[in-house]
Parts: sequence; C-alpha cells; structure tokens
Amino acid sequence: MKFDAMDKKIVDLLVRDGRISYVELAEEVGLSRVAIKDRIQNMLDKNIIENFTASVNPAMLGLQISAFFELEVEPNKLHDVAHTLTEKEEVVNIFQMTGPGTLHMHVLVTDLHALEAFMADELYTLPGIIRIDSNIVLKRFKSEISYRL
Repeated sequence: MKFDAMDKKIVDLLVRDGRISYVELAEEVGLSRVAIKDRIQNMLDKNIIENFTASVNPAMLGLQISAFFELEVEPNKLHDVAHTLTEKEEVVNIFQMTGPGTLHMHVLVTDLHALEAFMADELYTLPGIIRIDSNIVLKRFKSEISYRL
C-alpha cells in the first residue's frame, strides 16, 4: 500500500478525533464512506494505524507518580530484560536507545511507596541490569500518544 496525500488527510483527522465517523471523514476529504472504510482498514493491516484508543489522565486514575528510567543492560540479556519489563503493569513504554542507557522506560504508579516497591521487587532483582537511573516527573506540559503528519 502506498501512503498518499489522501491517507495523510485521513490520519490527520483521526489523530485529532479518533471517534470521527466514516461519514464525517468522507465529507471532510471528499471520498465515499466505503472508500474511507477501505483505506482505514488497509492502514490498519499495514500497521500504519496501530490502534484506536482513549487518552486518559493517569493522575485522575490514581497514578500520581510518573517516572522515567534509563537502564544499562548487559548486551546478552537485553531482550530478556525488555521482554520481562513489558509484562509489568506499571510499565507504560519501553524503548531500546542509543547512548549510555540501553533501555528507556516510562512507569506509572500510585505513590512513592509503589515506586520504591517496583524498583526493589522488579528492577533490582532482574538479572542483566547493570545500572539504573531514574527521574520523577514534576509537571506534564504535553503528552501525546500520536503525532500529526
């Protein structure tokens, strides 16, 4: 599938409002509802669109502490450590990075006690982790799960 200017328009509209209907999309871009449905399905099939989701404020759900971790991991344990951490409820995102920290991880927990427990029970005991640096978020200025093209 070739990603063209029409697909870009559709994605831009979906990023702004993931609940927009096929009919509204069709009216906005000048295609039929069926053509919109087919294009969206093709983009889902090709993983251009990964999913449709609701964006929530973690603090309103009781997740008051947002922390970022830089983990230096033994090269032969990288995939094991990353896979283990992806299974943890507290882990929101985890990325392999360049630089001194091989894994960059975002964690959400209820409070400092929960963060301390996560670090003690899940990180300090995990074989392969050489070094852990952590930073706690003080204020969120912007947080997007997607981006405009």
